[in-house]
Amino acid sequence: MSTVVIVGAQWGDEGKGKVIDYLAKEADVVVRGQGGNNAGHTVVVGDQKYALHLIPSGILNENTVNVIGNGVVFDPEGFLNEIEGLKNKGISIDSIKLSDRAHVVFPYHREIDRLAEEARGADMIGTTKKGIGPSYMDKVERSGIRVCDFVDEEIFEGIFRKQIAAKNKIITKIYNGTALDADQMVAKYKTFAKLIKPFVTDTSVVVYDALQEGKKVLLEGAQGTLLDLDYGTYPYVTSSHPTSGGFTIGSGIGPNQIGEVVGITKAYTTRVGKGPFVTELENETGDRIRVAGHEFGTTTGRPRRCGWLDTVIVKYSARVNGMTCIALMLLDVLTGFETVKICKGYKYGEETIVNFPASLNVLGKCEPIYEELPGWTEDISECTSYDALPENAKAYIEKIEVLTGIPVKIISVGPKRSQTIIRGNIY
Repeated sequence: MSTVVIVGAQWGDEGKGKVIDYLAKEADVVVRGQGGNNAGHTVVVGDQKYALHLIPSGILNENTVNVIGNGVVFDPEGFLNEIEGLKNKGISIDSIKLSDRAHVVFPYHREIDRLAEEARGADMIGTTKKGIGPSYMDKVERSGIRVCDFVDEEIFEGIFRKQIAAKNKIITKIYNGTALDADQMVAKYKTFAKLIKPFVTDTSVVVYDALQEGKKVLLEGAQGTLLDLDYGTYPYVTSSHPTSGGFTIGSGIGPNQIGEVVGITKAYTTRVGKGPFVTELENETGDRIRVAGHEFGTTTGRPRRCGWLDTVIVKYSARVNGMTCIALMLLDVLTGFETVKICKGYKYGEETIVNFPASLNVLGKCEPIYEELPGWTEDISECTSYDALPENAKAYIEKIEVLTGIPVKIISVGPKRSQTIIRGNIY
């Protein structure tokens, strides 16, 4: 089976962009199947850094078709800004295909997102305020506007004006905000629709045909398993399903068409926003990891919370995603520590927990049970094979394999595409 799914095995920000870019060298089609421009991938090719949000990371490979699937909530303004940035760097955008079934994010979604988050006060979720949640709400409420309607000149203005009127009532009467200018928005988004229309197609057919022809398809994940609407640390989650099952729906293929599920896992753990974090290091060690790993959000710039690797989380992700292998990222960040720790269970009162709990009340009272291993001081950033790694680094990787039961097939020792060690076939 030549279909590979990339999932985040933690709270997102695991380094998926680099692995996607690396695997996209062999992929014929790369598909983004959920989320919106609240997510971000950073890819480094040579000395050039690319921050991608809506556009699949395969865009940096000229022979790859890049699909924005039906499960994505699509921000036209963000998309146009992103392609302009790519064109300015000499990247062709001709390979982009946008699903006609994707739902569209409009200014009223962003405004309601902002107002709702501010109204929560101390109970803020930590949304990026990109309008993602309100757009998915419209989708579920069956009042959203899909791309096929957005680019239809005959019907768009009528349905758009109805939505603006309805959303202005929410903005003004519930949140005491200022109504948005309907005429201005209609004119602006009509212009956007004309620019976007050439990209629009039935992408489920594009992906299906590629699979029927035996081509290699890569399903690109955004965010991470612990941000999944069902399986994440609810309510501190995203509004979609960044898990393997969610990607099949969001791209229009059946689950039996998936071959490999690669769980992208940092060599430590990070998260952004509120919520319990069992292995969090609120000390000099956490600060050291944050600085060494450049742990600041691609989309928001927010500093990430940092802690030791938590294999309770990784095992949970492996189970709900059907992970077949791990891509271990940012191993180089741990270079120089005298010892490194791996969490293998939680202490909850008198109990030992090995399965990730649903209750945040329970999770917030858990303490990590660590296994401590010797660290390494050797520079691993130039290692190109597993055998070239220091013995203690290899012991760390092998301990992860034992604790999770999942093989580590990819190891990243630096941000560049070339700083990647492959231990087994993916496709």
